[in-house]
Amino acid sequence: MEQPPRRTRNRAVWWVVGVMLLIPIVIPLIVPIYARQEPELFGFPFYYWYQFLWILIAATLTSIAYLLASRQERRDRETGDGRRGGASR
Repeated sequence: MEQPPRRTRNRAVWWVVGVMLLIPIVIPLIVPIYARQEPELFGFPFYYWYQFLWILIAATLTSIAYLLASRQERRDRETGDGRRGGASR
């Protein structure tokens, strides 16, 4: 009877990981957000420093997603709930 809550928790973790990986892909594609010159930061137009900021945000979100995914994989192996990958049999 404990299995359904664990599967729900697994899905929630994987959903969070997916959203964290999707954010740095989708947001920079919304061009009207950054298609402007102002405000400048240290003499750089908004476009350039905004894009550079997204490099840092994407690296951070990807690192956190990796940590969450690896921790969840470890938990799945320990509990024997390895159905996610399909090759655990």
